[in-house]
Amino acid sequence: MIAPPSGDKRALILDDIDRQILALLQEDASLPVSEIAARVGLSTTPCWKRIHNLKEEGVIARQVVLCDPDKLQLGTTVFVEVSTNQHNETWLASFAKAVQSIPEIVEVYRMSGDVDYLLRVVVADIKGYDAVYKRLIKACQLHDVSSSFAMERIKYSTALPVVVAAPPIAEAVAGSTAARRRKTAS
Repeated sequence: MIAPPSGDKRALILDDIDRQILALLQEDASLPVSEIAARVGLSTTPCWKRIHNLKEEGVIARQVVLCDPDKLQLGTTVFVEVSTNQHNETWLASFAKAVQSIPEIVEVYRMSGDVDYLLRVVVADIKGYDAVYKRLIKACQLHDVSSSFAMERIKYSTALPVVVAAPPIAEAVAGSTAARRRKTAS
């Protein structure tokens, strides 16, 4: 990892080994450093130093345990679109405080387009969502709320795409064509 000069806000430059380490940790943060080191081709101490640096630089923000929502009887996911007609700091502070205080609201995004905010809510059932909805509308004034219940989760990942991608197909094709030409020429 190459860090920018002190006080410089540019992004860190991660090498392939840093990215491999991050990919492994995102899949299983409980892996022993010795196993991570073996998988990325390092000895334990340099691997530990890289992980430590990734934490120090804030690339690794935190380590958590991911729970199975169905086993916790929280198998209903609701996506909630919120629109407001009040675009001011006071309303935003009230809204932010409200969503922070409701644990069933697990994600909140300010959006562009027709909807102002998108929330992901995790509850046991429709009755559980109704209770969340009532707490939310009691806490702050909303212009419009539209809820969609997820029928099936097709993909879910907390892992960010950190591994270096393969070269674009055009480069790969050009490389194989050049190799065939060299082979035929000999």
